[in-house]
Amino acid sequence: MEKVVTAEYLRSVYSGKRVFLTGHTGFKGAWMLQILHWLGANVKGYSLAPERSNDLYNQVDGDSLCYSSVIGDICDKQKLQSELVRYEPDFVFHLAAQALVRKGYEMPSETFLVNAQGTAHVLDALRSLAPAAVGVMITTDKVYDNPERGLPFKEDDKLGGYDPYSASKAAAEIVIDSYRRSFFNPDDYSNHEKAVAAARAGNVIGGGDFSDNRIVPDIVRSISFGETVGLRNPNSIRPWQHVLEPLGAYLLLGAKMHEDPARYSTAYNFGPNPEDMLTVEDLTKTFIDNYGAGSYKSFSEEGAPHEARLLLLDSTRAWEHLGWKSQMDARTAIRWTAEWYADKSHSANEKCANQIQKYFTPGS
Repeated sequence: MEKVVTAEYLRSVYSGKRVFLTGHTGFKGAWMLQILHWLGANVKGYSLAPERSNDLYNQVDGDSLCYSSVIGDICDKQKLQSELVRYEPDFVFHLAAQALVRKGYEMPSETFLVNAQGTAHVLDALRSLAPAAVGVMITTDKVYDNPERGLPFKEDDKLGGYDPYSASKAAAEIVIDSYRRSFFNPDDYSNHEKAVAAARAGNVIGGGDFSDNRIVPDIVRSISFGETVGLRNPNSIRPWQHVLEPLGAYLLLGAKMHEDPARYSTAYNFGPNPEDMLTVEDLTKTFIDNYGAGSYKSFSEEGAPHEARLLLLDSTRAWEHLGWKSQMDARTAIRWTAEWYADKSHSANEKCANQIQKYFTPGS
């Protein structure tokens, strides 16, 4: 299949542009920052400080990749608005979030505050921005009301969320849609000059993730300590995808919105092929085989909070509107991830740069 998300095309759009990136110190944010820097964009980041000294952002010296790095909370509406409006960005990518299901159970009200109200703060800042701009709001595949019937979700399916994290992201989607209709209506673009879209992807894997309660970081930590990996939900099926897949999709969406703002201001799923289904156990086996070390066992966790066991996305709209399809199958995504962690002879910068080059430059 012809590759749509190429360095040549993205560089023609983003080189020299001002990009405001929330959540730039997180796992996905640090990868996004490296890609944007590689494409020649000038990035102003706005995020909480990295949580750990070994976080990917610190490993790649993220500060050196930013035009400006602001440590701030998206719940601080005044500071966020001041930093965004003063920068006059061409693009806003909103990745900042409380992104963990289990932490959502531990901190439910804070999760709603960050994910729903924080998104409203970003959109309010866009309202105050005078120049034309594109806003890509990142949510998750978990925004749908999920009865686990085995059918892939389409963008117009009912939103919902059993757990606080999922519900908070569904609430963020309602906020985005309300702002888009009320203040950034595509039919009235000539007056407000803002294009706003929502991007839904999830279960992202890739090198440099050290978060708690995520399967790949849990595997890597267990291997490093010589322990057996414990699987809580070995039969759960997830739309696994390498981090470069959704990030490339977000950038493609932003580029298309820049070219034709009114046409693409809607919600998009960015998921792997629905037939490409792997369980948590499949992922673990494949990772261990490619890493070259490790073992695992399944266990039953008493009183464990509810987590969906089956989740699939229908990305037909992304194909029909944008020409986007997932380029990697799940086993390739797992192999790239395992190879990143297993490679001890190259720096995080070198490993990320090699994979970015390989993904975005056909034939490299």
